[in-house]
Amino acid sequence: MPPISKAQEAPTARSLHSGVGLEAVSGDAKITRRSHNRLPRLLDEAARVFALRGFVAASVREIVEPVGMLPGSLYYHFETKEDLLVAVYREGVRRLSVKVDDATLQLREPWARLEAACVAHLSALLDRTDYSRVVIRIRPDDAPLVAAELTMLRDSYEQRFVALIDELPLPRSVERRDLRLMLMGSLNWSQTWFREDGALSPEEIARRFVRLLKTSLLEP
Repeated sequence: MPPISKAQEAPTARSLHSGVGLEAVSGDAKITRRSHNRLPRLLDEAARVFALRGFVAASVREIVEPVGMLPGSLYYHFETKEDLLVAVYREGVRRLSVKVDDATLQLREPWARLEAACVAHLSALLDRTDYSRVVIRIRPDDAPLVAAELTMLRDSYEQRFVALIDELPLPRSVERRDLRLMLMGSLNWSQTWFREDGALSPEEIARRFVRLLKTSLLEP
Protein backbone atom coordinates (compact mmCIF):
# COMPACT_ATOMS: atom_id res chain seq x y z
CA MET A 1 0.00 0.00 0.00
CA PRO A 2 1.49 3.40 -0.94
CA PRO A 3 2.13 6.00 1.78
CA ILE A 4 -0.91 8.01 2.81
CA SER A 5 -1.03 11.44 1.23
CA LYS A 6 -1.59 14.66 3.12
CA ALA A 7 -4.99 14.93 1.47
CA GLN A 8 -6.05 11.82 3.37
CA GLU A 9 -4.92 13.19 6.71
CA ALA A 10 -7.64 13.23 9.36
CA PRO A 11 -8.77 16.61 10.73
CA THR A 12 -7.77 15.65 14.24
CA ALA A 13 -4.25 14.88 13.05
CA ARG A 14 -3.96 18.28 11.37
CA SER A 15 -5.13 19.90 14.61
CA LEU A 16 -2.47 18.04 16.54
CA HIS A 17 0.26 19.19 14.21
CA SER A 18 -0.88 22.80 14.55
CA GLY A 19 -0.50 22.59 18.32
CA VAL A 20 -4.02 21.65 19.41
CA GLY A 21 -4.04 18.70 21.81
CA LEU A 22 -6.08 15.59 21.10
CA GLU A 23 -8.17 16.28 24.17
CA ALA A 24 -9.34 19.58 22.68
CA VAL A 25 -10.32 17.86 19.45
CA SER A 26 -12.01 14.79 20.89
CA GLY A 27 -13.12 16.01 24.29
CA ASP A 28 -12.25 12.59 25.61
CA ALA A 29 -9.14 12.19 27.76
CA LYS A 30 -9.45 8.40 27.60
CA ILE A 31 -8.91 8.50 23.85
CA THR A 32 -5.75 10.54 24.42
CA ARG A 33 -4.36 8.07 26.92
CA ARG A 34 -5.20 5.13 24.69
CA SER A 35 -3.57 6.82 21.71
CA HIS A 36 -0.33 7.51 23.59
CA ASN A 37 -0.31 4.06 25.18
CA ARG A 38 -0.27 2.60 21.68
CA LEU A 39 2.94 4.37 20.75
CA PRO A 40 5.40 1.78 22.15
CA ARG A 41 3.56 -1.04 20.36
CA LEU A 42 3.38 1.03 17.19
CA LEU A 43 7.16 1.40 17.28
CA ASP A 44 7.58 -2.32 17.92
CA GLU A 45 5.35 -3.22 14.97
CA ALA A 46 7.10 -0.71 12.73
CA ALA A 47 10.47 -2.19 13.70
CA ARG A 48 9.18 -5.67 12.92
CA VAL A 49 7.87 -4.73 9.48
CA PHE A 50 10.86 -2.56 8.55
CA ALA A 51 13.23 -5.35 9.59
CA LEU A 52 11.24 -7.92 7.61
CA ARG A 53 10.50 -5.97 4.43
CA GLY A 54 12.81 -2.99 4.38
CA PHE A 55 11.59 0.59 4.38
CA VAL A 56 10.25 0.96 0.84
CA ALA A 57 8.24 -2.28 0.79
CA ALA A 58 6.79 -1.80 4.28
CA SER A 59 3.16 -0.66 4.22
CA VAL A 60 1.50 1.57 6.76
CA ARG A 61 -1.47 -0.78 6.93
CA GLU A 62 0.73 -3.75 7.82
CA ILE A 63 2.30 -1.74 10.62
CA VAL A 64 -0.82 -0.29 12.23
CA GLU A 65 -3.37 -3.11 11.92
CA PRO A 66 -1.82 -5.32 14.67
CA VAL A 67 -2.03 -2.28 16.97
CA GLY A 68 -5.73 -1.89 16.27
CA MET A 69 -5.30 1.35 14.36
CA LEU A 70 -6.46 2.62 11.00
CA PRO A 71 -3.76 3.75 8.53
CA GLY A 72 -4.79 7.39 8.91
CA SER A 73 -4.29 7.16 12.67
CA LEU A 74 -0.55 7.07 12.10
CA TYR A 75 -0.78 10.86 11.89
CA TYR A 76 -1.69 11.08 15.57
CA HIS A 77 1.98 10.26 16.17
CA PHE A 78 3.97 10.80 12.95
CA GLU A 79 3.45 12.97 9.90
CA THR A 80 5.00 10.47 7.48
CA LYS A 81 6.30 6.92 7.27
CA GLU A 82 9.78 8.43 7.13
CA ASP A 83 9.24 10.07 10.52
CA LEU A 84 8.17 6.70 11.92
CA LEU A 85 11.37 5.15 10.55
CA VAL A 86 13.45 7.83 12.27
CA ALA A 87 11.75 7.04 15.59
CA VAL A 88 12.41 3.31 15.19
CA TYR A 89 16.00 3.95 14.11
CA ARG A 90 16.57 6.27 17.06
CA GLU A 91 15.31 3.61 19.46
CA GLY A 92 17.55 1.00 17.86
CA VAL A 93 20.59 3.26 18.18
CA ARG A 94 19.65 4.06 21.78
CA ARG A 95 19.54 0.38 22.69
CA LEU A 96 22.92 -0.29 21.08
CA SER A 97 24.42 2.76 22.77
CA VAL A 98 23.23 1.71 26.22
CA LYS A 99 24.75 -1.75 25.83
CA VAL A 100 28.13 -0.41 24.71
CA ASP A 101 28.22 2.32 27.33
CA ASP A 102 27.34 -0.10 30.13
CA ALA A 103 29.98 -2.57 28.93
CA THR A 104 32.82 -0.03 28.92
CA LEU A 105 31.86 2.13 31.89
CA GLN A 106 34.05 0.46 34.53
CA LEU A 107 37.04 -0.30 32.30
CA ARG A 108 40.14 1.82 31.83
CA GLU A 109 42.63 -0.18 29.76
CA PRO A 110 42.10 0.82 26.09
CA TRP A 111 42.20 -2.65 24.53
CA ALA A 112 39.91 -4.02 27.23
CA ARG A 113 37.46 -1.17 26.56
CA LEU A 114 37.46 -1.84 22.82
CA GLU A 115 36.98 -5.57 23.36
CA ALA A 116 34.06 -5.00 25.74
CA ALA A 117 32.45 -2.57 23.28
CA CYS A 118 32.80 -5.05 20.42
CA VAL A 119 31.35 -7.86 22.52
CA ALA A 120 28.38 -5.68 23.45
CA HIS A 121 27.90 -4.48 19.87
CA LEU A 122 28.06 -7.94 18.31
CA SER A 123 25.88 -9.52 21.00
CA ALA A 124 23.26 -6.83 20.46
CA LEU A 125 23.30 -7.30 16.69
CA LEU A 126 23.01 -11.06 16.94
CA ASP A 127 20.17 -11.06 19.43
CA ARG A 128 18.25 -10.49 16.17
CA THR A 129 15.80 -8.05 17.67
CA ASP A 130 13.85 -6.06 15.12
CA TYR A 131 15.41 -2.79 16.24
CA SER A 132 18.98 -3.96 15.74
CA ARG A 133 18.07 -5.40 12.33
CA VAL A 134 16.59 -2.07 11.27
CA VAL A 135 19.77 -0.18 12.21
CA ILE A 136 21.91 -2.59 10.19
CA ARG A 137 19.57 -3.38 7.30
CA ILE A 138 18.14 0.03 6.44
CA ARG A 139 20.63 2.48 5.04
CA PRO A 140 20.08 6.25 5.05
CA ASP A 141 19.72 6.39 1.27
CA ASP A 142 16.78 3.96 1.51
CA ALA A 143 14.77 6.93 2.84
CA PRO A 144 16.15 10.04 1.10
CA LEU A 145 13.78 12.46 2.86
CA VAL A 146 15.29 11.61 6.25
CA ALA A 147 18.72 10.39 5.14
CA ALA A 148 20.48 13.19 7.01
CA GLU A 149 18.73 12.32 10.28
CA LEU A 150 19.53 8.61 9.94
CA THR A 151 23.16 9.39 9.12
CA MET A 152 23.41 11.65 12.17
CA LEU A 153 22.02 8.91 14.41
CA ARG A 154 24.41 6.33 12.98
CA ASP A 155 27.38 8.67 13.30
CA SER A 156 26.47 9.53 16.90
CA TYR A 157 26.65 5.84 17.76
CA GLU A 158 29.84 5.10 15.82
CA GLN A 159 31.52 8.05 17.51
CA ARG A 160 31.93 5.75 20.49
CA PHE A 161 34.19 3.51 18.45
CA VAL A 162 36.07 6.50 17.05
CA ALA A 163 36.91 7.47 20.64
CA LEU A 164 37.78 3.92 21.69
CA ILE A 165 40.17 3.41 18.78
CA ASP A 166 41.71 6.83 19.32
CA GLU A 167 42.65 5.67 22.84
CA LEU A 168 44.60 2.64 21.60
CA PRO A 169 48.41 2.72 21.86
CA LEU A 170 49.11 2.13 18.17
CA PRO A 171 52.07 2.78 15.89
CA ARG A 172 51.89 6.17 14.20
CA SER A 173 51.70 4.46 10.82
CA VAL A 174 48.27 2.95 11.61
CA GLU A 175 45.32 4.76 10.04
CA ARG A 176 42.79 4.65 12.84
CA ARG A 177 39.85 5.46 10.58
CA ASP A 178 40.69 2.49 8.35
CA LEU A 179 40.97 0.28 11.41
CA ARG A 180 37.54 1.39 12.65
CA LEU A 181 35.87 0.88 9.27
CA MET A 182 37.36 -2.59 8.91
CA LEU A 183 36.34 -3.63 12.44
CA MET A 184 32.82 -2.20 12.28
CA GLY A 185 32.26 -3.63 8.82
CA SER A 186 33.26 -7.11 10.01
CA LEU A 187 31.00 -6.91 13.05
CA ASN A 188 28.01 -5.46 11.20
CA TRP A 189 28.16 -8.08 8.46
CA SER A 190 27.75 -10.78 11.11
CA GLN A 191 23.96 -10.75 10.75
CA THR A 192 24.57 -12.33 7.35
CA TRP A 193 27.24 -14.90 8.11
CA PHE A 194 26.64 -15.86 11.76
CA ARG A 195 25.05 -19.27 12.42
CA GLU A 196 23.43 -20.17 15.73
CA ASP A 197 24.78 -23.72 15.52
CA GLY A 198 28.36 -22.53 15.06
CA ALA A 199 31.18 -23.44 17.41
CA LEU A 200 31.73 -19.88 18.63
CA SER A 201 29.41 -17.53 20.49
CA PRO A 202 29.08 -13.86 19.53
CA GLU A 203 31.18 -12.95 22.58
CA GLU A 204 33.98 -15.31 21.54
CA ILE A 205 33.92 -14.02 17.96
CA ALA A 206 34.19 -10.39 19.06
CA ARG A 207 37.08 -11.17 21.40
CA ARG A 208 38.91 -13.06 18.65
CA PHE A 209 38.50 -10.13 16.26
CA VAL A 210 40.04 -7.73 18.76
CA ARG A 211 42.86 -10.13 19.70
CA LEU A 212 43.66 -10.56 16.01
CA LEU A 213 43.86 -6.81 15.55
CA LYS A 214 46.00 -6.34 18.63
CA THR A 215 48.40 -9.12 17.66
CA SER A 216 48.78 -7.99 14.07
CA LEU A 217 49.26 -4.32 14.99
CA LEU A 218 51.55 -4.60 18.01
CA GLU A 219 53.70 -7.69 17.49
CA PRO A 220 56.89 -7.17 15.45
